Amino acid sequence: MEVVEAVERRRARRVMDVRPIDEGSVVELLEAGKLSASCFNNQPWRFILCTGESLGPVKAALPRGNAWATRAPLVIVVAARSADDCELGDRREYYLFDCGLAVGQMLLRATELGFIAHPIAGYDPVKVRAALGIPDDHVVITLIVCGYPGTDDSLLSDKQKISETERPERKQLGEFAFVGRWGAPFN
Repeated sequence: MEVVEAVERRRARRVMDVRPIDEGSVVELLEAGKLSASCFNNQPWRFILCTGESLGPVKAALPRGNAWATRAPLVIVVAARSADDCELGDRREYYLFDCGLAVGQMLLRATELGFIAHPIAGYDPVKVRAALGIPDDHVVITLIVCGYPGTDDSLLSDKQKISETERPERKQLGEFAFVGRWGAPFN
């Protein structure tokens, strides 16, 4: 698959099968994250792979709106701390950016491998931190909910069911891309 195809096919789908993701695919996913760019090659990300028994406490940290994620056979917890990356004095928290780059590459690789990798912000980070022994100086940035596509959409809201069949609308380029100065839309 070409990169452009992975970019076009990647979707934040929610309907997943419960069958496990094979270890080889998990390694390839981690390798994609490992190869991501980072400030001075600091690689601040830490990935905690939750399967089997370690999934229970992570799933218990999900709100009702993310009940669909309880079917996932793998959840990757992404954590990092600012001290492990470039510390800039102008409010840029670069470790967050670098982790986002790594996660983005992982999402594209998962698409290429034929499974879903859906990052979420809806969870209780205090519960996740406590359950997995994540040190207090690390931020729990996201959970990447992973699984093969499934057919059982019974845990989805009506709105979520619609988003499974229709790609959510994207902004026009001129709404976020400017030419020469802020507010001069790219047409």
